Amino acid sequence: MVPSPWWPLPMKTYEIEIQRLKSARHDKGLIELGVDVLVAPRSPRDDDASPASRLSLPVEHARTLVLLLKQQLAELDKLQPRSRRSGRA
Repeated sequence: MVPSPWWPLPMKTYEIEIQRLKSARHDKGLIELGVDVLVAPRSPRDDDASPASRLSLPVEHARTLVLLLKQQLAELDKLQPRSRRSGRA
């Protein structure tokens, strides 16, 4: 592989604020969440260990998100044969 002057590219970072959780569904091993979000560019700070985007959401949305994920994972578990369910032999 030939080194490129474009690699490594600087990582773009964002502040992502969840405004509203709208839906959750699963399809073919992928869980999709419908959300209203506010996305703004974020400049990496000197005190950050590594550049990363940040997701922030209110506690009530976080609780709702956990419940939605548990519900979707339970539905996925029902679709698997008993021998393949997690935690069961």
